[in-house]
Amino acid sequence: MIRFKKKNKLKSSKKKDRVKEFIKNPKKALLKLSAPIIVSMLFQALYNVVDTAWVGRLGADALAALTFTFPLFFILIALNQGINAGMNSRISRFLGEKKIQAAENTGMHALFLTIITAVIVFATGIIFLKPLLILLGAEGKVHILSTSYMRIILMGVFFMFPTYLLSSFFSSQGDTKTPMMIQMLSLGMNIILDPLFIFTFRLGVAGAALATITSFAFALGTSIFLLRRSTLKLELSVFEFKTYLIKEILKVGLPASLMMLLMSVSFMFLNRFLAVFGTDYVAASGIAARLWSVINLPVIAVSLALLTLTGMFFGAKRYDLLKNISYYGYKVIVFFSILSGIIMFLFPNIFLRIFTPDPTLIKLSSDYLRVMVFSFPFMGISILAARILQGLGYGMPALIIMLVRLIIVTVPAAYIFIFLLGYGYLSIAAALLIGSVASCFLGFGWLAVKIKRLNA
Repeated sequence: MIRFKKKNKLKSSKKKDRVKEFIKNPKKALLKLSAPIIVSMLFQALYNVVDTAWVGRLGADALAALTFTFPLFFILIALNQGINAGMNSRISRFLGEKKIQAAENTGMHALFLTIITAVIVFATGIIFLKPLLILLGAEGKVHILSTSYMRIILMGVFFMFPTYLLSSFFSSQGDTKTPMMIQMLSLGMNIILDPLFIFTFRLGVAGAALATITSFAFALGTSIFLLRRSTLKLELSVFEFKTYLIKEILKVGLPASLMMLLMSVSFMFLNRFLAVFGTDYVAASGIAARLWSVINLPVIAVSLALLTLTGMFFGAKRYDLLKNISYYGYKVIVFFSILSGIIMFLFPNIFLRIFTPDPTLIKLSSDYLRVMVFSFPFMGISILAARILQGLGYGMPALIIMLVRLIIVTVPAAYIFIFLLGYGYLSIAAALLIGSVASCFLGFGWLAVKIKRLNA
């Protein structure tokens, strides 16, 4: 056993007790946590938006190259965010139980797992990058551009992974404002560097990648500096190796990573299906996907806030509050999903012009988006149920919900529509709708059973 600390006492925090504050007013706590997460994730999503907006000026080949790299970029986030979800779930439950030192020790274990993951990802990614992009359907000039972009991004995992880990460390304590500040500063850096590297230095698509990893490096430095604001410590003096903490993090983290990997794998299949229709169709779906990533921010923010809140309430054994805040979250999610869906259905072109001036791409993207919006409420409910289950320490149910939505339903349905029935590219969006409906009912029912058992 590795020990950096001689004693293993559980101490109480002398700082602000956020658990007690959240228990006093759960609905206010949800909104208080969600608002900074929405802003933070908006800036995070704008990394892709800014890159796409500038790269879109380089032409359809450059846009298609970014579209082919999107699943790989998503894999990087998935591997890191799984560890973050496992850490967040375990820390929030420890805080609910008033076990402060155990929560700090969990953060250190997650940090070491993150560093190890970054090394493995970089080494394997560099080796298999070219054949993997060919497998995804990138050819000729598009393959060259996408390879140059991803090589630089892979170098940036040593900045990206720790930055996301530290943001989640703050959020698990109920502090979502600090990650918001970090994202705002980092995006500001990216906005300045993108046109400089892409056009002034004439680096093209590779310049966008270089701007992104430079911004992550800046964000990591800022995160380390702001650790002094943290209620919990993250330093070697609080570390004491515990096998059960690794297991607890991975119990939620591995299924969470697999969830996001499933999303990436499904995007790979769908991009491959779209490649049958031509490069413009791949680029158009990529634009719609990036716009959806911004539209979906309130859903993701509320679900992440509920992961922390339900974990705290579960640790404090306040199952009544857990039930009430979960169903309140459903109402908020459905409202935002329907509202955003109506706006995107009526006025898609206004938002799509941010990404490209090409009228052909705008037409293809708007048609695709008008079908896709019908899946928003169903997708939101399934995402929310999965995150709450993670907060309670259940990793596998969330994974199965995602598996049903994407791999079991969406991908086979899309294949049948395109290759067997001969339907057009819009059938991809229709397949996403069918998968979202199936996972919605599964997720809602699964969480309802878990909450009922707890309150019994």
